[in-house]
Amino acid sequence: MFGLFGLEIQKRCRMFTNRVILRGTLALMLAPGTGAVASTLDADIDALAAQVNKHVANVEALEQALLYPVSTRLTVFLTLEAKDALDLDSVELFLNDRPVASHLYSPREREALDAGGVQQLYLGNLPSGSHELKVVITARSANDSFVRREARHTLEKTAGALGVQMNLGARAPDFEPRVSFVEWK
Repeated sequence: MFGLFGLEIQKRCRMFTNRVILRGTLALMLAPGTGAVASTLDADIDALAAQVNKHVANVEALEQALLYPVSTRLTVFLTLEAKDALDLDSVELFLNDRPVASHLYSPREREALDAGGVQQLYLGNLPSGSHELKVVITARSANDSFVRREARHTLEKTAGALGVQMNLGARAPDFEPRVSFVEWK
């Protein structure tokens, strides 16, 4: 029941919203030419839509709490250390040699990262113990050489949420990409 709980409620909320809109439309079509009834109905529909949206947000929050409990949660973030050092093309993330995330960057996403943006690359569950993160980056460095690099990081997961921030950078004169990892709880 918990696996489909959130999806079932979202489905019912959408059905309820559609019924409310349909009834409102029918009422407008059948109502005599008074604008007062239409404006009251519009206000009622807006209020119901706001309640449904609030309910859907609550259901999504509950779903996140059920799917990713704090005691086992691992989140991996990606940042760039210095803009213009790397023109990021793609990132692949492996957890214990199993692929868990990959991303191909658009020009707009690269601009956002260059401007200091942070990307949530992975959110998942991880049992306590020792684990290994592996990241493979593909990028063009500031000296126009195309590079593909791999970096590994061993982490010790304990009870509670764990965040790992991957910082990608490259420095002159060789512009060799380097990856550093920062863990925080």
